[in-house]
Amino acid sequence: MANHLYDALFGKHERNSGDFLILPDGERISHADFAEMSAGFAAAFMAAGLRPGDRVALQLAKSPAMLAVIAAAIRCGVVFLPLNPAYTPPEVGYFLRDAGAELVLCDDMGAEALAPVAKAAGVRLMTLSAKGRGDFADLAKGAAPPPVADRAPSDLAALLYTSGTTGRSKGAMMSHDNLLSNARVLVDYWRFTDRDRLLHALPIFHTHGLFVATNVALLAGCPMIFLPKFDLEDIIRAMPDATAMMGVPTFYTRLLGDARLTPGLVRNIRLFVSGSAPLLAETHRQWTERTGHRILERYGMTETNMNTSNPYDGERRAGTVGLPLPGVELKVCDGAGRELSRGETGIIEVRGPNVFQGYWNMPEKTAEELRPDGFFITGDIGVQGDDGYVTIVGRAKDLIISGGFNVYPKEIELALDALPGVLESAVIGVPHPDFGEAVVAVVVPQAGAAPDPADLAAALGAGLARFKQPKHIALRDALPRNTMGKVQKNLLRDEFKPLFGG
Repeated sequence: MANHLYDALFGKHERNSGDFLILPDGERISHADFAEMSAGFAAAFMAAGLRPGDRVALQLAKSPAMLAVIAAAIRCGVVFLPLNPAYTPPEVGYFLRDAGAELVLCDDMGAEALAPVAKAAGVRLMTLSAKGRGDFADLAKGAAPPPVADRAPSDLAALLYTSGTTGRSKGAMMSHDNLLSNARVLVDYWRFTDRDRLLHALPIFHTHGLFVATNVALLAGCPMIFLPKFDLEDIIRAMPDATAMMGVPTFYTRLLGDARLTPGLVRNIRLFVSGSAPLLAETHRQWTERTGHRILERYGMTETNMNTSNPYDGERRAGTVGLPLPGVELKVCDGAGRELSRGETGIIEVRGPNVFQGYWNMPEKTAEELRPDGFFITGDIGVQGDDGYVTIVGRAKDLIISGGFNVYPKEIELALDALPGVLESAVIGVPHPDFGEAVVAVVVPQAGAAPDPADLAAALGAGLARFKQPKHIALRDALPRNTMGKVQKNLLRDEFKPLFGG
């Protein structure tokens, strides 16, 4: 038995003196230097008493050190839980207890706040700075790196916790093969080679930045321009040296707001990828006009990594997430799980080597969402055209049932976004004494525009059935979003819940 995930992503680079990470201050970390750093952290894991299958939680800022800890965990067979630095101590305490973690790593600033919840959970807390210093790193001093642990493809590599906006947060179990199989498909589908240079400004506690961007770069053997976060100045400075960029829609809208975005700035970039949240068709259009590039939009989720992608060669169709990736089966089903015909709207289900193993310690929830035949019920409502292109209509939990009729928010959002003066919108359902739920729209105007809600309502009335028309339209400067750019409709529902006496 071998450790094929470690061997494919890290092991083959251990003697590679070429650049791996290029940092904003100009520092360069070679593959070989990174391997040495991760070997030291592997020794620290062993000195801390962790063994294959044990869990370590990471609440760390994005840095080479955090990435090296993840490499060390894969090397040792330790299961890692990357956590959003924005999580509060009580939220972290839940993850530690639920996962049965043996160790939690944080930086010095977070140690004092996390100490009580770590103690209550019976979990050892240690520190590690972005520069790779701390009492965890000290454990490695004088210790020899352990050999690479044998791991089967089905062995657990990571636990990624869902956001928990609709209930108790769930730990998605990702195996070594889940991660490696998906990265291999993406490297081929998106044509990555060791001649690429990936502009990486995504967080690495999330699927997009870690299992898509980072794993693709590692598998292809290409360097990453490794930025701690999206900073407009850093991005513009780095663009001439990059050949690819992966981002969320807000990356692209912020860049479009800067006059320095020109074809010359992006002349060396062959691929722009967007995901984690829907990209407006208008953003597609503006980006093409300004740069000459068509953004490639794809679709994935925590439990599955990537499921679909617009093609590298061929039509990158705005408003769609493209075609099922090689090896991924996708179907659209009704509420009873019966497959629907092409062109019909229903719930997307997927099956393939990318699909997770289930939810940690939640067999009932796993059985609800993962069918015995391996198809995962994504909870996303979508439609697949005759040519195979998939369009996401919304989330099943966002479906509005008003007066007994199903209302898909995406349909109304698309109609609103096409109206003059509207930048973007979010449509939600709130309690209503007569209709059960009422449709409410929250609209962000374009810069310098002030559309009248009454005019917007009148315009919608010409094209939407009456039951779909919003009973209230509110204007806002911005929509609430999480760190990956997804609109937090739960916060909007909470805000507007009392509107009709709910």
